[in-house]
Amino acid sequence: MSFNDPTKKRFVISSRLIDTLKRKLVDRPPIWLMRQAGRYLPEYRAERQKAGSFLDLCYTPDFAVEVTLQPLRRFALDAAIIFSDILVIPHALGQEVGFVEGTGPVLTPIRDEAGLDALSRDGFSSHLQPVYDALKGVRRELPADTALIGFAGAPWTIATYMIEGGSSRDYPNAKGWAISAPDSFNRLIGLLEDTIAHHLITQINAGAQAVQIFDSWAGALPAPLFARYSLDPIGRIAARVKQAAPDVPIIVFPRLAGPRYRDFLTLDAVDAIGVDQSIEAAWIRDEIQPHKTVQGNLDPAYLVQGGAAMEAAARDLLGTLGGGPYIFNLGHGVVPQTPPENVGYLCDIVTGWSREKK
Repeated sequence: MSFNDPTKKRFVISSRLIDTLKRKLVDRPPIWLMRQAGRYLPEYRAERQKAGSFLDLCYTPDFAVEVTLQPLRRFALDAAIIFSDILVIPHALGQEVGFVEGTGPVLTPIRDEAGLDALSRDGFSSHLQPVYDALKGVRRELPADTALIGFAGAPWTIATYMIEGGSSRDYPNAKGWAISAPDSFNRLIGLLEDTIAHHLITQINAGAQAVQIFDSWAGALPAPLFARYSLDPIGRIAARVKQAAPDVPIIVFPRLAGPRYRDFLTLDAVDAIGVDQSIEAAWIRDEIQPHKTVQGNLDPAYLVQGGAAMEAAARDLLGTLGGGPYIFNLGHGVVPQTPPENVGYLCDIVTGWSREKK
């Protein structure tokens, strides 16, 4: 099945998602889901097996295009997000990165100046060219009114993987480096700022009409370090991207930031703030939504359970946030045990909701 329609323009001028990101109130909130392409879909699992490895899935444009489009063939979604991973950045810088089934990402950890010195920008863009080729391929296939989102991780979140060597509960090595040797840690953050900004701008040049910066572990930062390693680096990246592409909206997702979500209102280059499920929707409505578009907040657990509980939670969110610029999404990504039919039902709820009927 192809989404290609030669009568439509290739690039989005107006869509529910783009209009909402620009704080326009359209007929209903747009919907897309973090990890909407993933292991919960049997067709994804089939492609993953054919690809051979997760990184081959990311770096082979035909595979990446296919898995990006799969959820849009099934569900009434308003946007595609390119299938890739935040760890392509350290991989492109020369760090060894792998993905182990049942474990997740495994990296050769960087713990000192020698490891930092071994990173190189040489070949960075060519290493990531398959990602940009996949973006071009997806854009060719999408209807003109379906937005295409590019993304990258934020410096702090990527740094935690680079330093810990994978996922972590408490990030002792990353925090320890930031506290004990801030000068060298700032070198790493600066390198990531530069390469992340470059990656996002190149994704835009390849066809992305909006970009999201994921700071998935922002909430792990100690309060005195939050601005230095989450807010400020994201602000500098967003400013560079906005300077290069003034009309392209930028979403930030500083997960588990708590009351510090308000701090991101100070970033003029940021158009929307994604919010996790730990925050009350009424607080988001009162504190964030008057100033920027908001996104997310539904706990992925509701999507796993489905049925009346999911419908009630979704309608509560629509009732609380649907009066302003709001993008329906989750508070984190779709989890592998999610029944696909629940995703379809959620899309039906959102697409059947109307501001006029509220």
